[in-house]
Amino acid sequence: MAKRALITGITGQDGSYLAEYLLSEGYEVWGLVRGQANPRVSRLRRRLGDVQVVRGDLLDQGSLISAVERVRPDEVYNLGAISFVPMSWEQAELTAEVTGMGVLRMLEAIRVISGASSIRFYQASSSEMFGQVRETPQTERTPFHPRSPYGVAKAYGHFLTQNYRESYGMFAVSGILFNHESPRRGAEFVTRKVSLGVARIKLGLAGELRLGNLEARRDWGYAGDYVRAMHMMLTADRPEDYVIGTGRTHSVRELIEAAFTAAGLTWQDYVIADQSLHRPAEVDLLCADPKKARTQLGWEPTVSFEELVAMMVEADLRLLSDGGDPDQDSSWP
Repeated sequence: MAKRALITGITGQDGSYLAEYLLSEGYEVWGLVRGQANPRVSRLRRRLGDVQVVRGDLLDQGSLISAVERVRPDEVYNLGAISFVPMSWEQAELTAEVTGMGVLRMLEAIRVISGASSIRFYQASSSEMFGQVRETPQTERTPFHPRSPYGVAKAYGHFLTQNYRESYGMFAVSGILFNHESPRRGAEFVTRKVSLGVARIKLGLAGELRLGNLEARRDWGYAGDYVRAMHMMLTADRPEDYVIGTGRTHSVRELIEAAFTAAGLTWQDYVIADQSLHRPAEVDLLCADPKKARTQLGWEPTVSFEELVAMMVEADLRLLSDGGDPDQDSSWP
């Protein structure tokens, strides 16, 4: 019998790649959705075909219990969150309820239905938990100092996952994922903002690109690589937390340069640094040390930073050339 996976946040970047990957591995894939009339759900099912959906909401404990009871999954991947960091200052309470308390509600649903004995749980933790970093690169043992309501909520969910593993013997793991991008990334994120901006300029649809802090450095990888790591964690012999990243950092300025170069343009002719786009509390440097994942799981990234940026620019050039709306639909290569 095929293994059954339940994914929260299935319509997002990571959820769609994970669903695609698990289907290729022979899984029966279910997605938790708040309403089946959601057009993003319809697009996902049209593209992937075999995904099934169940109603549920990370804000509603009863709905999660009902969803887990109906699906009876072997694995639960909790990817649902208010994931756009700048929005977490504007909607701090909602971020705490969804990104933080949503983890508790899902863990409780699993405990109530399975007695914490049979369902394996993956929590999408984040490098934003490190925030004002105490050491570089960051490992599984680096202390957290989050610098946003999003990072704080993620840290809460991370410790809850650890607590349920230790308190109830649950196979519960957290993947501390560093920035991972793709053509399916939402248009509000800086990497996609850059690739779309470059595509618009190349096609004559815009004349400039405004961005905030150009010196912030991130460890950027390809989302398709990172969902493999999620699956590796849940199929390992022991439940452990892992840092997932490339171990290399690039500045926003380097991201811009790579994107404009991929389109045959000179970035200095079009980019304007806008102080109003800076975060209230900036995270200046995040860099992963993925040694544990490499040695214990055998995980390695396969797409380089330059390949990733070029992939995103090319996908957005195709999307805009075909008349697509990036605010309504992501580009699926």
